[in-house]
Amino acid sequence: MEDTQATSRPYGLFETKGERRSVFFFVFMGVFAMTYGLLALVDFLPEQPGDVVSEETEDVLVPAEEIEYIVENTEDTATAAVAGVTDARTGDLYPVSIYFESLDREVSVSNPSSTDVATLDEALLHGAVRYPESADFSEEGTMFLLGHSSYLPNVFNKNFQAFNGIQKLTWGDKIYVRSESTTYEYRVDRVYEATATAGEVTLVDGEARLVLATCNSFGSKDDRFIVEATLVATEPR
Repeated sequence: MEDTQATSRPYGLFETKGERRSVFFFVFMGVFAMTYGLLALVDFLPEQPGDVVSEETEDVLVPAEEIEYIVENTEDTATAAVAGVTDARTGDLYPVSIYFESLDREVSVSNPSSTDVATLDEALLHGAVRYPESADFSEEGTMFLLGHSSYLPNVFNKNFQAFNGIQKLTWGDKIYVRSESTTYEYRVDRVYEATATAGEVTLVDGEARLVLATCNSFGSKDDRFIVEATLVATEPR
């Protein structure tokens, strides 16, 4: 009798552990399913990055010598950044928003007066940014607007996705840039990808043009998309 009891105890212990493992497994799966459902409900699941690069831009890489960015990587303090944004230019000479017809997206535009990197990076947190040394609406030249583009799965500040999808624009697409009282209609002429080794973008004088560029951080050496467009019409808002 003693031998029988001695051999039955390990089996009973194993059986108890097996039951506990089964209970733990079902509890874990239940918690996982509830967590996944909650994340899906609040749109916190990773997004599909399939639309990052479209067919129109796969074969339009340009060499570094064709692209020139008029940017200087000066390093000012965060205090200077806040001051520069606060001292932003306003009035009918400057853009306040940009609307992409084919993307059905409107983005606000700020006009900081300072060209230091900290100021421009701060302004990019609030939408697109007009580079201070580019043309305004009173000048026959190139207006240069920058905006964040991000395909990270979870982005709480949607301004990090302000210029998402501009690589999908094609020749003839309409872009509307608005001041306080006037809407300026531009026609897309060219869309291409600038490699990380590219230097600067040339801003041409003598013709009313618009250049858009995506960026992660102002002045950073990352691949980016460039859109060039020509002014074709204006009308009161």
